[in-house]
Amino acid sequence: MESELFKLAEQLGLWLKANGKIIVTAESCTGGWISQVMTDTPGSSAWFDRGFVTYSNAAKVQMLGVNPQTLDHYGAVSAETATEMAVGALACSEAGIAVAVTGIAGPEGGTKEKPVGTVFIAWADKNGSKVVKKHYAGSRREIRAQTVKSAVEGLWLLC
Repeated sequence: MESELFKLAEQLGLWLKANGKIIVTAESCTGGWISQVMTDTPGSSAWFDRGFVTYSNAAKVQMLGVNPQTLDHYGAVSAETATEMAVGALACSEAGIAVAVTGIAGPEGGTKEKPVGTVFIAWADKNGSKVVKKHYAGSRREIRAQTVKSAVEGLWLLC
């Protein structure tokens, strides 16, 4: 999985650099793993601006401008929160493309409505945003790895 992620990031980086695009990440359940994959790629300083790790709700509000009412009404693990995280990351950076993730990697924390493995991934650029809900199975590490892979693959949607 690691080598596959590296290849995806490397290909994405080549395209971003060639097209003068810059990305930003906003991560909760992945804890900075997407940013790590990006910055493990040589030359990433040309196309990677920054990464926000906003594990707590307070960090989502303070660093990304997520509306507290969104968190209260929909929860931290929701399409609405993921979208606000992506849009907020764009507003707080020099980037033109954002990816944001929020989810329940487990092994605890799941509910009937949002079981362990529920993840929302949002991508945003100046033209708008797209969010998907995913359900992954496996250990905490496996759920997080699958989330990272989907997030990086989804960046191609905006490229």
